[in-house]
Amino acid sequence: MEKNNESACFITSRDTIDGAYPGLILGINSQRLGMQTTVFYTFMGINVIKKGWIEKAKFHPPGFMGALPGMSSMASWMMKNKIEKANVPSLPDLQEMAALEGVNFVACQMTVDMMELTQDDFIEGVTIQTAEDFLKMAQDCKILLFT
Repeated sequence: MEKNNESACFITSRDTIDGAYPGLILGINSQRLGMQTTVFYTFMGINVIKKGWIEKAKFHPPGFMGALPGMSSMASWMMKNKIEKANVPSLPDLQEMAALEGVNFVACQMTVDMMELTQDDFIEGVTIQTAEDFLKMAQDCKILLFT
């Protein structure tokens, strides 16, 4: 599809399976609609763009169930099976698709500093921006969602 002048930004702040999927799915689809697309990763969401991390994403059931020992591992296994049966790409595959299709991955500078990370900790193509710089770009977006 031909590029237009519209842009979309998505903010990912959780590193769980259900926290990582929305930014990637929405990012890929907005990119396919011809929008310039950025996913901004902050707080725990920054783990999604760290080297070798996305394969480790888990699903944490809400409430009491999530507090039970071993429940997160079992729930993650069940969720990954549901994802596979529904023919939804895995998180690593989605992340690769998004990168190949031109989705921009941005790490929050404050989170990078807080977690003592460096550029070398991230997958290829990640840029690091301050919240202010991200907002300067995002203020003109047609779509800006916190996922």
